[in-house]
Amino acid sequence: MRFILCLLLMVSSLTYAAQGPSKLKIVQLSDIVYQHTSLSDGDAYGVMAANGLIVIVGKQAYLIDTPWTEADTNTLIQWVTVKGLTIGGVIVTHFHQDSSGGLAVLNKLKINTYATTLTNQLLKANNREPASNEITSETFDLVPGVIQAYYPGAGHTQDNLVVWLAKSNLLFGGCLVQSFNNRKLLNIEDASIKDWPKSLQNVMVKYPNIDMVIPGHGQIGDVSLLELTQQLARKAL
Repeated sequence: MRFILCLLLMVSSLTYAAQGPSKLKIVQLSDIVYQHTSLSDGDAYGVMAANGLIVIVGKQAYLIDTPWTEADTNTLIQWVTVKGLTIGGVIVTHFHQDSSGGLAVLNKLKINTYATTLTNQLLKANNREPASNEITSETFDLVPGVIQAYYPGAGHTQDNLVVWLAKSNLLFGGCLVQSFNNRKLLNIEDASIKDWPKSLQNVMVKYPNIDMVIPGHGQIGDVSLLELTQQLARKAL
């Protein structure tokens, strides 16, 4: 955790905050990885911040999850454009809006968006825009050797993915992983609590060299976030 705390101090001066109606924030984590954080419009949980990633490979930017809203997704597209980059692809890690709220904007621009077959089915069942491409295997390399999506099993939702950035030893855990601030599991409406601990164990076995973990909500941590979430899931059984 000492490394994580030092990182947070280092990047505190590298934050981009949008002006006007968009509340998007972008923080640089490394030479090629940025975290984007957006706010919900407010629901049963109040206004909540959600995390996603931007990974730079050459002149292309790859997105891991969209912001909550179309407005924030447009702001993120503008940020990418100003940097002289194009969006090479987008992975959506599950069907909830904090992961997929900007799909319609991205699809309209003919940007390749990717989600599992199950995620697309759930999006359509909820009258939401599906991704333009479907992931049909347990692992999917958006950029070989750089960005890999993995389906470890059900947990927060039946369809939740994690994304591994091998060059950074960084895991985007998404909403499968809870933050240190949580004392219970958040939003278990679509959860499979009995499967959740095993799915997290599958992640730790597949990626044994995790240095940094980005949860779907809350602060950056390390592999202990997965262990904490396992404990919370077991308590909730």
